[in-house]
Amino acid sequence: MGGEGAMMAAIQSIRNNKKLRSKRKSKGISFVTNSTEKTEYNLPKATPEKLQEIKTRLQKENKKRRVKQLLLLGVSLTIIVSVLIYFA
Repeated sequence: MGGEGAMMAAIQSIRNNKKLRSKRKSKGISFVTNSTEKTEYNLPKATPEKLQEIKTRLQKENKKRRVKQLLLLGVSLTIIVSVLIYFA
């Protein structure tokens, strides 16, 4: 049956890639480390009122963004349809 050589090359390539992947993990070149020491941050405590304020602000921003996207989509579709009608 034909294709055994190609399949063997594909399998060998997958094995080689897997070996390379394990070497990358062991080197640990990353911005994230596995150290157990605790970092100190002075984060403010979140009150329910502050969380509600952030939630409403994000909802307003998302609504504005959605309106802008729909407006842009409508204008774009109008231009495309008018060009298609003009050349049809």
